[in-house]
Amino acid sequence: MSGHLSPLASRLYDLITGIAKDPTHWPEASRLSVGLVGLGSGRIQVCDDDPISVRYALDEHARQRLVAPARELVEFLLPDRVRDHPFTLLVAAGLAGMDAEVRPRLAEEHGPIAVAEMDVLLGWDAERRALFREALGGWTYYSAPTLSGVPEWLSGQPGYLEFARTALEMAGARVAAIHAGEIPYKAEKAFDAGETSAIGRAVRIALMRDEPWLPESLDALVRGVAVAPTAAKTLPSQKVLFEIARAVEEHPTPEAVASLYAARRITRHAQVPRELDRKFKRIEPALADRLEVAFRLPDGRVRQAVGEHTAVISTDGEVELSWWHGDRKLKTVPAAVRREHPEEVKRLRELAKQARQRQVTLIRALEAGYAGETAPPYRQLEGHPVTNRLIWEFEVSPGVWRAELGLTVPDVPVRLWHPARASVEEVRAWREVVQGKELRQPFKQAFREIYLLTPAEEASGDHSDRFAEHVVDYRRLRALFKQRGWKSNFMGPWDGGYDDGDGRRLLAGGRWRATLEHHLYDEGLAVTGRVHFDRLTEGGWRRATLTEVPALVFSEAMRDVDLFVAVTSITLDPRWADHGPDRLQDYWRTGSFGELPPSAEVRRDALSRLIGRTAIADRCTITDRFLVVRGDLRTYKIHLGSANILMEPNDAYLCIVSARDPHARLFLPFEEDGRLALILSKAFLLANDGAITDPSITRQLRA
Repeated sequence: MSGHLSPLASRLYDLITGIAKDPTHWPEASRLSVGLVGLGSGRIQVCDDDPISVRYALDEHARQRLVAPARELVEFLLPDRVRDHPFTLLVAAGLAGMDAEVRPRLAEEHGPIAVAEMDVLLGWDAERRALFREALGGWTYYSAPTLSGVPEWLSGQPGYLEFARTALEMAGARVAAIHAGEIPYKAEKAFDAGETSAIGRAVRIALMRDEPWLPESLDALVRGVAVAPTAAKTLPSQKVLFEIARAVEEHPTPEAVASLYAARRITRHAQVPRELDRKFKRIEPALADRLEVAFRLPDGRVRQAVGEHTAVISTDGEVELSWWHGDRKLKTVPAAVRREHPEEVKRLRELAKQARQRQVTLIRALEAGYAGETAPPYRQLEGHPVTNRLIWEFEVSPGVWRAELGLTVPDVPVRLWHPARASVEEVRAWREVVQGKELRQPFKQAFREIYLLTPAEEASGDHSDRFAEHVVDYRRLRALFKQRGWKSNFMGPWDGGYDDGDGRRLLAGGRWRATLEHHLYDEGLAVTGRVHFDRLTEGGWRRATLTEVPALVFSEAMRDVDLFVAVTSITLDPRWADHGPDRLQDYWRTGSFGELPPSAEVRRDALSRLIGRTAIADRCTITDRFLVVRGDLRTYKIHLGSANILMEPNDAYLCIVSARDPHARLFLPFEEDGRLALILSKAFLLANDGAITDPSITRQLRA
């Protein structure tokens, strides 16, 4: 490029496009303003003050100095580079005063939706256009911006929010015309690349703002681009469909997710459902973190006649698709329905699958609301079956909160009950209610763990070592990160593979961030480290002392870390008892029978309520760390944390990889990691140890 332009015009091009890495170096630096030197040098900053006035203001003298190189740049780009460099051209045209010459060429080279976006920019000054171009970063015109804060900034710029709605209306009208036969159908030709990018920006803004007009417009557009108007297996625009999916991933709403599911169902292209399924895996967790909209998720209940039978999707507990003939529930799909309505059966199964995912998303959103500084819009859930299994608090008078089961008290502030805000007596009473009613709560609430700041943590200042130095299965840890909404880079033996793999989770609406440090120990293993917290202040993260962290933010983050260690520690794997390095064997023995973390203390409380209702109650005793079971051959101590077993009188280790007994099938108030059921099943097995026939166990009992 520089070979065709003067040095100053070439430098201007490099700054506008972000090619220049050192914007302070100019061939004739005195001729340019400090404001313009900032072009291309950093990322867009969203703050209360207009960044234009700080970084991009040009005084009149500097502007006049730039007219000649800008005009040279415009004349260089106009002949055959308009399609590839539209926004660079718009910035240069704004500096040169050549908007009238540039606009017709833009209209010749780009589709109407892209031109409509450019018309908005033509109403801006050169500085504002430059910031828009910078917001695109190093991406081409054909890609949507990925910098954080761009949709927020764009939505506040003159005319752009109006353009967003216009763009989607134009796109919807074009797709409707294609399906009506008014525009000839050509696969993947409904929109050009520039229009695809503009539509992506428009959708992001509308989703971010949760615009009330968006659901209807977006649904029509998504359905329209997902299937050809003919019997062909092609699409009017696969690129627009995936661009919308990427936008939904960044700013999900229940309605947008439903539209994408509809597109998945109706498309005839074999690869599109697979790609959308990959995106749904990221979209659903993102929706759970967006509390202001997540509670609009439909409950998923369906009751529908299919021939002479009725299909029912119930969501009162576990989501279930059942089939009925009159008042009789059938075990399987009726043969007549399978034969006569195969597509309807397929659709209902897909609806049940979506309802299960919605329930997972909703439960995550409800839990995330605990750490917020203000209560999310829980009233949106009135009538939803999930609310009947949760304990709520209602502010019946200023500062006075009353706990009730279900959303029963109207027209007053409401929040989810948390044991950290209750007395010991109240917590005990609610646990009795849940146990007595055999109430399966959607997440652990009555039996929820509480994590209070310890004196050692207060003394440490800004970090906690409570869960440090645990050896864990790294892949299982990564899987739990994803399940609980933590982000981390995958670590491994490659260049940079050991850098910054720490797990992080945003809490309190993104105002707090918890970090679990960890590092690789050996192939497949990692070692946990410190937990620390950062607060979002003035657009950046600042390390906070633990005493600054809100109590529920601290408790909920530490609860996750406790779960990570409890589920992924190698102490759960009996193979480490006698194998591996000495250090790991020492860790296994210490961790397998050590003091209980809060999660195991709650398990002990649940067992104390459960064990008295079982047939083996007279053979069981609960101590500080163990469920002690008296068998006919030996007495056994089952650790309430690891579920590992010691045998009296000499505390010999008893290896039982798993145990299942039909007598152990009783109601459990929670089952987050499977440990409670495992401990009970081992207790039932060992209480009747004389009947054990497994030689791998009997050999140990006789030793």
